[in-house]
Amino acid sequence: MTKKIVQFEYEKETKNSVRYKEIPDDGTPPIIGSLYVQKWFAGNTKSLEITIEKKD
Repeated sequence: MTKKIVQFEYEKETKNSVRYKEIPDDGTPPIIGSLYVQKWFAGNTKSLEITIEKKD
């Protein structure tokens, strides 16, 4: 199993969600890219952290 923590920062608000853009590690391409989170959960949060786990 491989775990990866991916960082996101606020990009913009849409009608019902907030869009966050990934902050990739230096020299690596984005894993997820943009992430849309519903406004009721995101609130005023300016940064998010997502943990991804690969199961082989």
